[in-house]
Amino acid sequence: MDDEHGETVCEDCGLVVESDEIDRGPEWRAFDSSEKDEKSRVGAPTTNMMHDKGLSTNIDWRDKDAYGNSLSGKQRQKMQRLRKWNERFRTRDSKERNLKQALGEIDRMASALGLPENVRETASVIYRRALDEDLLPGRSIEGVSTASVYAAARQAGVPRSLDEITDVSRVEKSEIARTYRYVVRELGLEVKPADPESYVPRFASSLELSDEAEHRARQLLQNAKEQGVHSGKSPVGLAAAAVYAAALLTNEKTTQAAVSEVADISEVTIRNRYHELLEAEQDLPVA
Repeated sequence: MDDEHGETVCEDCGLVVESDEIDRGPEWRAFDSSEKDEKSRVGAPTTNMMHDKGLSTNIDWRDKDAYGNSLSGKQRQKMQRLRKWNERFRTRDSKERNLKQALGEIDRMASALGLPENVRETASVIYRRALDEDLLPGRSIEGVSTASVYAAARQAGVPRSLDEITDVSRVEKSEIARTYRYVVRELGLEVKPADPESYVPRFASSLELSDEAEHRARQLLQNAKEQGVHSGKSPVGLAAAAVYAAALLTNEKTTQAAVSEVADISEVTIRNRYHELLEAEQDLPVA
């Protein structure tokens, strides 16, 4: 590509393949990244996290002009009417209103759970598919949106326990579990069983444990898998017990109560899984 002459030229023989090409780039030049950002006039990329994919406009709620000056009373009334009609046009039918409410719920729950943006995007796509395939009749918007977040987190490898999901949801645990199974089955989602190791970094970080303790917890869980100890056990309970055991083995201070609070699981479960993990560790004495 010869940008100066607007031609496409063969590097070997010099043959001009195309001439008088149209420059589809911007008419301005930038010499550093900050100048490029200032001059760029493109909008935000489309996203599934908004019911209209971010293609519509928003009218600012502040009654100020471009210079920061307050609007007159007549102008404020005019802007209020424009906001009202703009909102009506953004959600023109029941499906869009449904989607707007659900995506707002997904964003709220994902924020409360500290989930990354890719999980929110995946959850939004799952909900859109459920809505398009008419899976919502007989089920609440909150229930399906919560199930979408739960499934998206597991698919992304950053799972949250059902109890954690229930804490930030507006529906009961039993409804979330029931709706989750229904959505996964009807949409044919590929959701692998939760891996106990995926919970370890979050628990270790919350307890302020070292990298050594986190690595030791992973070793305990890997050994438990080889011995078949993990079968039929809650992955959250196994992860919590592994973190507790690893902290003791690396001489770091933590308590069962602290681990229980972080993992949102009972101390009895931690003690039971803790003994099973150490028994599976053949080269360690049974506690």
